Amino acid sequence: MAYEIHEIAPKDLKQFIKFPFELYKGNPCYVPPIIDFEISTLSPKKNPAFKQAKAKYWLVKDGKKSVGRVAAILLNKEFEDKKLVRFGWIDFIDDFKVSSLLIQTVEEFAKKNGAIGVHGPLGFTDLDFEGTLISGFDEMATQATIYNYPYYQTHFERLEFGKACDWFEMRGTVPEKVPDSIRDIAQKVGDRFKIKSKKFKRTKDVLKYSKPVFDLLNETYSNLYGYYPLSDEQIEYFIKMYFGFIRLEYISLIVNENDEVVAFAITLPSLSKAFQKAKGYLYPFGFIHVLRSFYSNNHLDLFLIAVKPEYQRRGAFAIIFYELFSIFVNNGVKYLTTGPMMETNNSVLNSWKGMEEHLNSYKIQRRCFIKYFDVAK
Repeated sequence: MAYEIHEIAPKDLKQFIKFPFELYKGNPCYVPPIIDFEISTLSPKKNPAFKQAKAKYWLVKDGKKSVGRVAAILLNKEFEDKKLVRFGWIDFIDDFKVSSLLIQTVEEFAKKNGAIGVHGPLGFTDLDFEGTLISGFDEMATQATIYNYPYYQTHFERLEFGKACDWFEMRGTVPEKVPDSIRDIAQKVGDRFKIKSKKFKRTKDVLKYSKPVFDLLNETYSNLYGYYPLSDEQIEYFIKMYFGFIRLEYISLIVNENDEVVAFAITLPSLSKAFQKAKGYLYPFGFIHVLRSFYSNNHLDLFLIAVKPEYQRRGAFAIIFYELFSIFVNNGVKYLTTGPMMETNNSVLNSWKGMEEHLNSYKIQRRCFIKYFDVAK
């Protein structure tokens, strides 16, 4: 069978974005993204990431039918540091000819630019879709994570990719009562180190802390695989994108005596089922499903969490969990999903100790694959 690969122009992004909608049609675990959000991420005119990156997109066709897609992303800072090019937004039918053609095209792009290897799936930033699912295929994806078929891993390994890093997710139930041990630690830590949780009644009150929140994210994530600090323009972009989709009671913001942000956690109502019903479109009816899930939902996703290094050792995580779980219990929240946590991010992974009774540790696992070129060939 003769497959052909075609570069996708920005004006044809919708065709690129919608390919997995057909590939996963009828799969109860796949959560389609909102098409307008994806266009914003992938468009050089809308995403400020393109001021420090370039990207190309391809679709593999079998006649008129799409059978695979991939993006190649060159981040200027990463290329300067490691001479690597990223691939992302990769999906394909279970045909090695298709996956091979996709990766071969990315490799040609990378070599033409002087790279020594490729890795992925990764996006422009750590807030984009990343990581191939390698376990937990019977679990519904979140609105912020990738779902893929089990054969993806086999294809990457056959294409001579190795492991770069793994992420883990935990899912489970919210306890009926916040453990006394967490309450006691939170009180002691707060009194001893003079840190406390901020309470907000209006969105505009939390917005003044949004820039410090992302600055803290840059600081605490800087040593994680594939993370590069967000620019001020990118921070502003994500503030506009995400801070309109928050419920104030599900934000835990910890400040010191100087009102400086030392820790935070952002939890969102799970929109997975709403996104499935929306089928990629907020309008005319998708927005109704999203609003219903946003305001009436007993399942939450822990989207982001970060603690200044010096406060990680002082038990700031206990204050975050005490504040959030107290609200969860009061609001009747029953289910919780963590975001992907990198296997080397020990401070975050260790913070969940004591909750094993309620959360299934490491049930969902994702992988970033890497391949170096043989320069001798």
